[in-house]
Amino acid sequence: MSKVAARLPWFGPGKLPLYLAPMARHTDVAFRQLCKEQGADVMVTEFVQSEALIRDNAKAWEMVDFTETQRPMGVQIFGATPKSMAKAARMVCDRVKPDFLDLNFGCPAHKVIEQNAGSGLLRCTPLLYDLVKAVKDAIPDVPLTAKMRLGWDHSTIVAVEVAQRLETLGVEAIAVHGRTKEQGYSGEANWDWISQVAAAVSVPVIGNGDIKDWSSAERRIKESGVSGLMIGRAALSNPWIFSAIKANLRGDNKNMPVVTAAHRWEVIIRLAELTLEVHASRLGTRDIKWMLGRLHPLTHGLPVSRKVRDRLRSCETIDDLRRLRDEHLAETCVTKSY
Repeated sequence: MSKVAARLPWFGPGKLPLYLAPMARHTDVAFRQLCKEQGADVMVTEFVQSEALIRDNAKAWEMVDFTETQRPMGVQIFGATPKSMAKAARMVCDRVKPDFLDLNFGCPAHKVIEQNAGSGLLRCTPLLYDLVKAVKDAIPDVPLTAKMRLGWDHSTIVAVEVAQRLETLGVEAIAVHGRTKEQGYSGEANWDWISQVAAAVSVPVIGNGDIKDWSSAERRIKESGVSGLMIGRAALSNPWIFSAIKANLRGDNKNMPVVTAAHRWEVIIRLAELTLEVHASRLGTRDIKWMLGRLHPLTHGLPVSRKVRDRLRSCETIDDLRRLRDEHLAETCVTKSY
């Protein structure tokens, strides 16, 4: 672990980093900043196609952008051609200088699978290994990590053997989502397999799947032997999950976040402000209607949340959002402590 600690210093004795999982259409600069403020340790960009980066696609390069406050920061790329993946990796590391580069072997989306990329590579492991070797050779100066699923389906689980081979190829940390490609996001994550991967390699393994709150995080840490946790969908509606997990691990229950309706509204408006700050100049508008889908998950947990989401559709500006907050808190007799 000493070599890894030098290149990935957020791992090591007494450390258990909390990653914000890369999620398409969600984990942009704004949402990452929000989660950083709520206690997330390590960030990874949305996955970006290697070919798009090579073509100098403006949207692709916007997706790998990040701020200095978000470090340690990784950029995740995907593809199916070793040469293109290697070239894109080198371009990313030269241009934006991430703390690590991450390879996606986990996405189950059809548009990715049909390219023989993402989790599709788990049924074509020789190509997967060629991709890793090509990228590693292209960026020896930058730590290389990977995220993968257990396998294509329950009859072809390859997580342990793939993880072992990744380690020999120079991958320095591995995130494992405890589902197969065929599961998508349904069913339960299998943490027994994540535990087997963690026991089979000496590099850090980050466990991912069904971490919904501090208690499930505590259970998974004790059972699995992982070196870190990766939290995805739960953070969309509960970005406080990072600080809650940390408070629990410290035994600091007095500072466990208590999320009132007022606190939830603060974060809804904070995310809207951050999103405007990031995207308004490019879009040329202060209108927030286009981002309402990003705000919806945060309304879960509010009193009469369905009514709030219905009224949210009429919000066009940040001021409209603030008025809705004031009206909602007044109607539900919630003390305005913000």
